[in-house]
Amino acid sequence: MPEIRIPEDGRLAQNILYFARTLRAAGLPVGPGRVVDAVKAVAVGGVDHRTDFYHTLAACFLSRPEQRAVFDQCFHMFWRDPQILEKAMGLLLPEIKVAPEEREKRAAEQRAAEAMTSGARLPPPPPAEEEGEEVEIDARLTMSTEEHLASRDFEQMTAAEIAEAKRAIARLALPVRPIASRRARPAAHGHLPDWRATMRKAMRRGGQVREFARATRRERWPALVCLCDISGSMAGYSRMLLHFLHAAANAKGAGWSKVHAFTFGTRLTNITRYLRERDVDEALRRAGREVQDWEGGTRIGACLEAFNRDWSRRVLGQGAVVLLITDGLERDEPERLGHAAERLALSCRKLVWLNPLLRWDGFEARAAGVRAILPHVDSFRATHSIDSLRELAEALTRPDDQGAKARMLATMR
Repeated sequence: MPEIRIPEDGRLAQNILYFARTLRAAGLPVGPGRVVDAVKAVAVGGVDHRTDFYHTLAACFLSRPEQRAVFDQCFHMFWRDPQILEKAMGLLLPEIKVAPEEREKRAAEQRAAEAMTSGARLPPPPPAEEEGEEVEIDARLTMSTEEHLASRDFEQMTAAEIAEAKRAIARLALPVRPIASRRARPAAHGHLPDWRATMRKAMRRGGQVREFARATRRERWPALVCLCDISGSMAGYSRMLLHFLHAAANAKGAGWSKVHAFTFGTRLTNITRYLRERDVDEALRRAGREVQDWEGGTRIGACLEAFNRDWSRRVLGQGAVVLLITDGLERDEPERLGHAAERLALSCRKLVWLNPLLRWDGFEARAAGVRAILPHVDSFRATHSIDSLRELAEALTRPDDQGAKARMLATMR
C-alpha cells in the first residue's frame, strides 16, 4: 500500500493533536485523554500501512457507529489529500445548481470541510502586541449577529449564514404538554373515584366499605407528524425545514412519543426512518435518494388523500399533532384539496399550517389552494426564519392559539 502523506514535516504527534481538534470541531466528543491514547497507540502500531493507521485512530476516537461518517471525511481530507484547504474551501462556496452527473456530496463532507477551515487544524497564532491608538466603537444601536440571523429570511441567507442557521436550528426544541388519557391510575388525592379498588378493599372486610379509593387520569405524550412540501416553489425553505424536522426527531427529552416525517410534491414519501440517523448529513442524503419529486410540481390534494388513505390510521392515533408545511399553491381542483384537508383535520388532535408566504405583510388568502385549506386548520403561522420556528412553540403549547388564521379568514369574505 502507498505510504500516508504526513503533513507539516512529519511531526506525527502534533498532527494527531490537530486532527483531534478537527474531529472536535466537526462535532465528535474527542478529549485530551483520547489524544494521548491515540499517540501511544500509533507509536506501538506504526504508520507503515494506511489501513492500520486508519483503524488505530478510529479505535481511539470513535465511540458510536454514527460517528464514522464524519471521521472518514475528516481522515480523508486531513491525512490523504495534499490540497486539503483548497478542496475544503470549495465545499463551502455557495451552492449552485449543476448537472445531475456531477458528484454529489457524501455524508458529513460539509461538516468536515467546515471543521478544516475553522482553524481546527492549525494552532492559534500568538496575540500580536501592537502599540497604537485605541478606537472605541459605539455599538448600542447595532443589531447583534445572532439577532440578525434569527430574523433573516432563509432565501436571503449566504452560504455562511445558512451553515450557522443550521447549527441554530439543531438546538431548537418543540415543547409539548402531555394529554390526559381516559385510563386512570391510583392516586391518594385523585379527583376520580376508583370503584374497583373500593370494592376489592370492601371484600377483604366482609363487604363493609370504610373508605373510597381515589384515582386520577393517566398522562400520555402525543405524536408529531410533519408533512413537508418539497415542490419548486418551496425549494428555498424545504431544506432548512428538513434540518428542523431532523432536530425534532432526535431531540432528547422533547416529550413526543414518536415523530413521523413525510415529503410531498407530486407524490407522498415517508422519510421517517431516514431522519432517525443521528448525523444530519447522512439522514438528508438517504432521504434525498428516496425522494423522487424534489423541486417538481405540486399536487397537494392528491398527496393529502394518499396520506389519509395509507397512513392516517397508522400515525395519527394517540392525539397526534400535524404540521402541514406548504405554501398552498395547488394546481389541481381546490374542492379535492378542501375535502382532504378537512379529513386530515378531523383525524388529528391539532393541525398547524406553516406557510412561508405569510412573511409578507400584504399576504391575503386569495389563492384557491389557500382558501381551501385555511378553514380546516387550527393555527396558521409563518415559517421563513429561525424566529418563526421558535414561535412555533407557542402554537404547540397553547390550545387556543390560531396564529394569523382569523386575520386571513377576514380577507376571504
